[in-house]
Amino acid sequence: MNRPTARVLALLEILQAGGTRTVADLAARLGVDERTVRRYVGHLIDLDVPVRSVRGRYGGYRLAPGYRMPPLMLTDEEALAVLLGLVAGRRAGLVTTSVAAAESAAAKVRRVLPEALGRRLDALLATADFTAPARPMAIPETSVLLVLAEAARDRRPVAIGYTAWKGRRSERTVHPYGVVAHSGRWYVTGADSASGEVRTFRLDRIETASVLPGSFDVPEGFDPAARVLSGLAGVPYPHEVSLRVRGTVEQVRHRLPPGLATVRELPADPVRDTASGEGEGSAWVRVELRAERLEWVPSVLAWLDLPFVIERPEALRDHVRALAGRLATCAEAVADATEGAEPRAE
Repeated sequence: MNRPTARVLALLEILQAGGTRTVADLAARLGVDERTVRRYVGHLIDLDVPVRSVRGRYGGYRLAPGYRMPPLMLTDEEALAVLLGLVAGRRAGLVTTSVAAAESAAAKVRRVLPEALGRRLDALLATADFTAPARPMAIPETSVLLVLAEAARDRRPVAIGYTAWKGRRSERTVHPYGVVAHSGRWYVTGADSASGEVRTFRLDRIETASVLPGSFDVPEGFDPAARVLSGLAGVPYPHEVSLRVRGTVEQVRHRLPPGLATVRELPADPVRDTASGEGEGSAWVRVELRAERLEWVPSVLAWLDLPFVIERPEALRDHVRALAGRLATCAEAVADATEGAEPRAE
């Protein structure tokens, strides 16, 4: 869609908002001169859009009463944004509908587009590939998500029916501080009546949600996304790992996936710093994480690329030694002269 056509649609969008617009105002909004505005109005009239001219000191243009702009009159960029948004949202696991519903929505958008533009977008969707695999979706009820989002905005309590990960169902009242999307799931975080603490709940485990009378205040400076990440890092797993890492909180968090671990500064300890060979004043942090299996933790520590001390569990030391041995063997291996042969160690 060329720029003049896009501006004609932009003019229609402005007029659709209602009221009478002066030619000078429309020209300023569209970035064109007044003569061009009149030409664009002529284009709309040719398309049977009922634009009315209002004469007088405060005259200009307006739409005839009762007219509604046809749905989805999109520029090329807008159409691309809508369709790619549907595709990207589905692949990221953030679409709160079934795959069939998302595909149906994309098909409806596609049907109302001009034929030439539709063919170009079809070509893009048919040939585009993604480096990251699609995330599995834990789909919440759309109504639950919308109720909680509205309640969080308006600061209204919500009664929810929730099923915990062990299958225990409960009824509770939540003050929703915010709704957060993370790794293919939606969460709500806020004050929980059952525990009296700030809790995080998965939306796909909320069966019912209804707004209650009353209101609440969100604690000053509360960060819903940070609270969800810290809550996920504290989920119980079979293995609890504690480490001291030499570095700053920012350095460690930059190298760890969000929600994997909690990181806290440690006070300076001259004895420890001297023993580590780094001198007094070195920065250390404590890193605590939980793991289903210990085997993958050494690779995370290698990725940190910072000195560390294992505090617990003892079994982690064996896994770190095993990874170090495998890496050393690979580093010393010499490629066999025969193509395709396995490398051999000297």
